[in-house]
Amino acid sequence: MGQNNNVTEFVLLGFTEDPAGKKALFVMFLLIYIVTMVGNLLIVVTVIISPALGTPMYFFLASLSLMDAVYSTAISPKLIADLLRDKKTISFTACISQLFIEHLFGGVDIVILVAMAYDRYVAICKPLHYLIIMNRRVCILFLVMAWAGGFAHAMFQVLVVCKLPFCGPNIIDHFCCDTYPLLLLACTDTYSIGLSATVNNGAMCIVIFILLLLSYGIILRSLKNHSQEGRRKALFTCSSHIKHLHQ
Repeated sequence: MGQNNNVTEFVLLGFTEDPAGKKALFVMFLLIYIVTMVGNLLIVVTVIISPALGTPMYFFLASLSLMDAVYSTAISPKLIADLLRDKKTISFTACISQLFIEHLFGGVDIVILVAMAYDRYVAICKPLHYLIIMNRRVCILFLVMAWAGGFAHAMFQVLVVCKLPFCGPNIIDHFCCDTYPLLLLACTDTYSIGLSATVNNGAMCIVIFILLLLSYGIILRSLKNHSQEGRRKALFTCSSHIKHLHQ
């Protein structure tokens, strides 16, 4: 907790104060959350219980679905519950915890996307060596790298906020705790801190984007040498990954 911190809780403004609007949003977000949780957990359970889905691609898909489920749970339940409350408060500790969890699992999520892109590259461009290259050790190594990257990213965001003094306003103009809305409430100049947080987020997103672009660029180039049926099958194997990229 930052120095001279008089704030023990924050008030979240949310989306709207209109009663009808809050009810409509409550129903919509509740349905989205249920569908998200059921869909992602169904994928995880299916991959675990089905021996035929024991390939690296499904290992990463199950991991990604589990991360999506936890990431949604870090924000959605409180967001949905707050739509039924007049005063939406969150303690300082819970706010920091939410900030850490959302950045941790968000970070893990996007690194797993890179692992999935590499998996598809090996499967399509080096099919005869697929099982040798994408062995269990490599899959676990990718997962460890994803957790390490997500943890480092989340800890940076938390340390940035925890070092700030909060001594005045405690109203967050947002529906959850995040770095930038909290920077606006700090009783100090946060320009350089905000810039470093932006660089951290931007660098991670740019690196991930470039790696994904390179991976799929190489895949699309290699498909020129495949038959039409081969191209269709290769692109079909990438469909689950592309779905998560859109999300």
